[in-house]
Amino acid sequence: MATTAGWTEERSFSIGKILRRAFGVMGDNPVPVFGIAFFFGALPQQLYTYLVNPAMLAANPNNAVPGIILSIGSSVVFLMFGMLVQGAIVRATAAYANGSRATFGESVGTGLSMALPLIGLTILLILGLMLGFILLVIPGIMLYIMWSVAAPALVVEETGVFAAFGRSRFLTKGARWKIFGLQILLVVVFMLLSSVVGVMMVASGGLQNLAAQMADGQLPVSYIIAAVISGTLMTAFWSATQTSLYISLREWKEGPQAEALANVFA
Repeated sequence: MATTAGWTEERSFSIGKILRRAFGVMGDNPVPVFGIAFFFGALPQQLYTYLVNPAMLAANPNNAVPGIILSIGSSVVFLMFGMLVQGAIVRATAAYANGSRATFGESVGTGLSMALPLIGLTILLILGLMLGFILLVIPGIMLYIMWSVAAPALVVEETGVFAAFGRSRFLTKGARWKIFGLQILLVVVFMLLSSVVGVMMVASGGLQNLAAQMADGQLPVSYIIAAVISGTLMTAFWSATQTSLYISLREWKEGPQAEALANVFA
């Protein structure tokens, strides 16, 4: 009988396959992927930047309490939205991996049901990474790579928050250098996308207007539109890629996952 190690050697684990699946779900089922990233991710964030933040800056500096309450409340709302987006795109990507399509409503439903567990996982993840980076940079990076698929594991397998960390540690073992390379690639893609937005602003003469309006506590509409578009693309791509990474790791360690994934949300 072949051992688990033998099977993982025979199966392939490649960054190319991860990216193909991520682009595949975005192309095959764009409404839930981009729609959720837009409505619950990029749009609320930029509306806050455009409408609420200037109002906070213009508030009475002698009474900071309303601004503090608004800031804390906004952070909680954005955290909820962020976890909803992550859980929803995990649902859409997992469905694509088993050959089906998750609707907008199905994806949002999964995101809503998993938002609170994902918040708990994210808080623990941040605390763990902070401790790792306080000790040294390298331990922090190692922890991030080791726990990189804890969120998809929590959503798909409903393992519970603490078990999701252990599941991620198991799945990433033996592939962490490739995962590190994938994360570097994602950072480069995001930097390139941000650069494209910057070039567009320069070409339209927007940077001068941007600097002037930011000094007045405002932002030009063109900047908001560009930020919403880039934010939507980056959120969708990152979430789909992380889920694709999780599925590829399961395939590499445990074999084809189509039937298992099909049963998860049945």
